[in-house]
Amino acid sequence: MLRTRVIPCLLLKDGGLVKTVGFAVPKYVGDPINAVRIFSEKEVDELILLDIEASREGRDPDYEQIRDIVSEAFMPVAYGGGVRTLEAAHRLTALGVEKVVVNSAALAGLDLVRAMADRLGSQSTVVAVDAKKDWRGRWRAYDAVSRKPTDKDLVEHVRAAVEAGAGEVFVNDVARDGTGKGYDLDLVRTVARAVDVPVIACGGAGTLEDFREAALAGASGVAAGSMFVYLGKHRAVMINYPAYSTLQEVLTNV
Repeated sequence: MLRTRVIPCLLLKDGGLVKTVGFAVPKYVGDPINAVRIFSEKEVDELILLDIEASREGRDPDYEQIRDIVSEAFMPVAYGGGVRTLEAAHRLTALGVEKVVVNSAALAGLDLVRAMADRLGSQSTVVAVDAKKDWRGRWRAYDAVSRKPTDKDLVEHVRAAVEAGAGEVFVNDVARDGTGKGYDLDLVRTVARAVDVPVIACGGAGTLEDFREAALAGASGVAAGSMFVYLGKHRAVMINYPAYSTLQEVLTNV
């Protein structure tokens, strides 16, 4: 088992698998069930599923689709999107979701995070934060629902989330989403140094070396979307994942 988890992050919209660039213009790339079957065959560490419209539309998770996806997943699954109540979180775990991810609800307040940590355990409670710099170059939490940065200091927000009971932090770089330009290592270091729980870095991965650099910067896990749904310079849609031996070579001594 690698010390650094390498995690496909799949975006769901209207029942399909999509990919974005800078959180904008979702492009349909296929059927999520098919993608999960392929990732299961390739024995990936875990999967992160994020419904990018549920919170914006003010609706609950699509429990039926999640049930179908989890039934095909032979690895731990984390799900986020539309989780606004403890009942929703509990229903997801009953379907087989191992970790429940909250983002928008955590921006509004941390009562749900506390309740989830108390009922489900911190190991199943993940707080996601979308990060973007303001005009002064300060990291701020970004609100994907309103599509605007908030005035919440990123470090203060993730620290408060962990104090409330989050057992893991998922940080997604808005500016680098889908670009393949590599993770913002300053962002990874900033968050990893701020908390004492595992941090998953997302946004910008384009090469295997990017995984290594993020791990060296403090990430316990590295997540990517484009790298695992596109292949080649022409970005042909193809679900893929590196062989374990390849990842082992890249992440040795990290």
